[in-house]
Amino acid sequence: MTDRTPEIEENTQDSAVVKALRQVVADSYALLGQTHLCHWNVRGPSFFSLHNAFEEQYTELFTAIDELAERIRALGALAPGGLQNLATMAGMEEISEDASSQEMVAHLLRANQKLVGDLMRARDLAGESGDVETEDLMIARAQVHQKTIWMLKSFLA
Repeated sequence: MTDRTPEIEENTQDSAVVKALRQVVADSYALLGQTHLCHWNVRGPSFFSLHNAFEEQYTELFTAIDELAERIRALGALAPGGLQNLATMAGMEEISEDASSQEMVAHLLRANQKLVGDLMRARDLAGESGDVETEDLMIARAQVHQKTIWMLKSFLA
């Protein structure tokens, strides 16, 4: 079996795959923060179910972000960090602290959909460059967020 792992160059910070992965990390971090905010501030008749669901989501995201950042490092680039830097990089709208539970779910639905778009772009770029490991990681992450989207849509139905 031939090794299809792409050659890792000294300076991959500007590669299309790394840029796409950095965007995925930034938007994942933004989604984690927004999901945590919803976990803290949700109220109303659906409090318990949403409070627990949001906790599951942000806990899973925390682990995923570490794996994504480590993939960037494995490619020889630096992972993004720092709250201000990540906030600047992130392409997501903020959610109000006093949003209703329905608004929270609708907002997190849109945020997860945006992130799936990021993941699909990164998947495609990784595939074009022969980086099957990154491509596989993007597919796995997209599946998690697609399931979350289904659950959030089901709540809103």
